[in-house]
Amino acid sequence: MQQSVFDLMQQMGHEQLVFCHDPYSGLNAIIAIHNTTLGPALGGTRLWNYNSHEEGVIDALRLSRGMTYKAAISDLNLGGGKAVIIGDANKIKSEGLWRRYGKFVDSLNGKYITAEDVNTSARDMEYISLETEHVTGVPEYMGGSGDPSPFTAYGVFVGMKASAKKVWGNDSLAGKKVLVQGVGHVGQYLVGHLIEAGAKVMISDINETRIKETTDKFKVEVINNSDIFAKEFDVYAPCALGATVNTESISKMKCPIIAGAANNQLAEERVHGPMLIEKGILYAPDFLINAGGLINVSAELDGYNHERVMGNVEKIYNRTLEIFNLSEKENVHTQAAAMMLAEKRLADIANVKSRL
Repeated sequence: MQQSVFDLMQQMGHEQLVFCHDPYSGLNAIIAIHNTTLGPALGGTRLWNYNSHEEGVIDALRLSRGMTYKAAISDLNLGGGKAVIIGDANKIKSEGLWRRYGKFVDSLNGKYITAEDVNTSARDMEYISLETEHVTGVPEYMGGSGDPSPFTAYGVFVGMKASAKKVWGNDSLAGKKVLVQGVGHVGQYLVGHLIEAGAKVMISDINETRIKETTDKFKVEVINNSDIFAKEFDVYAPCALGATVNTESISKMKCPIIAGAANNQLAEERVHGPMLIEKGILYAPDFLINAGGLINVSAELDGYNHERVMGNVEKIYNRTLEIFNLSEKENVHTQAAAMMLAEKRLADIANVKSRL
């Protein structure tokens, strides 16, 4: 890591970074708390086999920052946090690991509330809940909201429709070619919405099992990962890991819209946001349109109501159009416009609290 951890925290505006280790369960976790101006930091726990601890730290910092913006722009009274557990999901998952991790979450006294993310599930949240009440997304049979993936996917779908409205004058996706990169839980639900809307769907994934699961359910075209940007399509929907929108990929893209579920899609916001404008590609900011899962799990904190959640997820459509209009008005790229709106709410609430 070229910069020190404290330099990175200061640069990105973080409040706290917690390292958690337990030799008996094999737990190595990092909890990043970015901003608690609006409320406790809520964000999922990602289990990933990072190449190094430094890589895990950077991911936790980037992801938690994104959660702050996601909560702020979605009008939630929550801050931004995220956790990563370093390891192979096929080898280290156990009740002991999750319960020990739950104790670490509990030690933060509610400043951080966890939920599921990549390679974690509602069942894992159930184990965590045995050691702390600061967890959401527990199974429905426990009174929780269950898997947030359908809500994330639906939010991305309505954000994609808003993008279509901006580019083509109407929000129909019928006949549009959409490439969904990454067909995990969210990606598969998104494919379902797109097929129902009459889109022509292409998929890619490094996991052959997920490819088969998707092709067994839906009539889609499978694209090799290395050939993605050699194809022409109308919408690119990154739904796996971040940073797939970078200098190399942008130079090859032949699509007018990017709208997907992955976090931190832009490798470098200040570089690649403007590059997309120059190339004439409309980008639906990730933390704006993938907020459906957060909206869903956050509803557990006040008493879960499915209809209210769906109503709030549907608001992503108009909010996306609002961001596109703000981008044009302020002459900034769409990611910057979304951040401006989120930062204004953070500043307004911070000002109110300072006067109490």
